[in-house]
Amino acid sequence: MEPALRSSIESAADAVPFPRGNFWQAVRGDEVITIAGTYHFDDPRHQANLDKLKLFIDDATTVLVESGPEEEKALMDLVAREPARMFITTGPTLFEQLPAEVWAQLSDAMSKRGIPGFMAAKFRPWYVLAVLAIPPCAMEQMSDPKGLDGMVIDAAMAAGTPVRALEPYDTIFTLFDSMTDEEILAMLQSTLALEDRSEDHAVTLADSYFAGRSREIWEFMRQISYDLPGYTREQVDAEFARMEELLMNARNRAWIPVLTRAAKEGPVVAAFGALHLSGEQGVLNLLQQQGFRLTELQF
Repeated sequence: MEPALRSSIESAADAVPFPRGNFWQAVRGDEVITIAGTYHFDDPRHQANLDKLKLFIDDATTVLVESGPEEEKALMDLVAREPARMFITTGPTLFEQLPAEVWAQLSDAMSKRGIPGFMAAKFRPWYVLAVLAIPPCAMEQMSDPKGLDGMVIDAAMAAGTPVRALEPYDTIFTLFDSMTDEEILAMLQSTLALEDRSEDHAVTLADSYFAGRSREIWEFMRQISYDLPGYTREQVDAEFARMEELLMNARNRAWIPVLTRAAKEGPVVAAFGALHLSGEQGVLNLLQQQGFRLTELQF
């Protein structure tokens, strides 16, 4: 990468509160919350971090995660009862909705992930986005994905520490229900425009996470989106602001009362996606505004 471009990405990341670091502790009087920003995919590098995190899990009153075992079961039960949540059961399929050239790109991308076109055509657009977020090289892991989140849950259950969810089990549906079809299809097309680099980006994402620099990936993706055909910088910035509000900020605000209530009951370990840590409305800054003192833990 050109040094000037790299510098601009770093500067954009550094412009927000708490842009670096994955492991933190928030303290307010007797209330203690140990926070682990996670990477949701499997990686052998997780084990060293988990070994150190176990010390806090063993002493915790509660472990909070985005979605615990009960929520995952409830979500699967809901999909079994209402398949239309994830699949197009009536009306035109994606094959019929999308321009021919976009459908050709999508069909090829899904085929590389082991999903034939006739099946992908019946996926709801938000579900397609979720699948495309997994590069072809990582699909084999998804039969039983753990990531650091799953490893934390397993460690808590082994230690007998209660695991609770930060949000309702159907949050993913609430998120995408708040978006228009046009917004989701626009995100789908911009994602497909970067498909040829998806595996490179996945490696960059993982390496940046383990370096404690996840915010830079957010700014990196914004920067390369500026070069997508048919997009202006203003459109890209607006789309990123919308995604940050829906996928991170709104959820962060909802999590703060859950975190603080749990902390009143005893020491808490909270594990959730690392991108939720940084920013004006990141979890760390919101806790600091609530009077918590933040200290980075060197794992």
